[in-house]
Amino acid sequence: MADATATKNKGAVKAGEGKYDFMIAELDAIEAGTGYSTSRGGVLEGQRMQVGLIHKARGTGSRPHSHPNEQFNYVLQGTLKVEIDGQEFLAPAGTVVYVPPNMVHSMVATQEEDVIFYVVKDLSHGIIGKAADGTMSGAHYDPGFEPG
Repeated sequence: MADATATKNKGAVKAGEGKYDFMIAELDAIEAGTGYSTSRGGVLEGQRMQVGLIHKARGTGSRPHSHPNEQFNYVLQGTLKVEIDGQEFLAPAGTVVYVPPNMVHSMVATQEEDVIFYVVKDLSHGIIGKAADGTMSGAHYDPGFEPG
């Protein structure tokens, strides 16, 4: 029998088994795009869905990547520069961004403000995808926003 408290994402919190309410902003942050993104935040898993409250520092974000699970991002703060399947657009606070399964996409916080978004993905795959170029060589940094 499967462990009811096991999570697909290392460091995520498992819902259920008597735990039904969570202060998502207070969950320990995990990497939500290791190898291609600066995304970090608390991640909560149910039986079939995962959600997270994710932070991207201004001028940083993800290189093009994909994952087998579909995704919705609700932007709470800041503005994302988004590219999905070659379409580019800005997603300011209040926008919901939909990413179909296996669709190459990237999302970068504009240079003016950090971005916080609420993500919803199914659990057919974890929170982390794979960079489109096949490397996991690091996140996107606008010039002047590189670490250190």
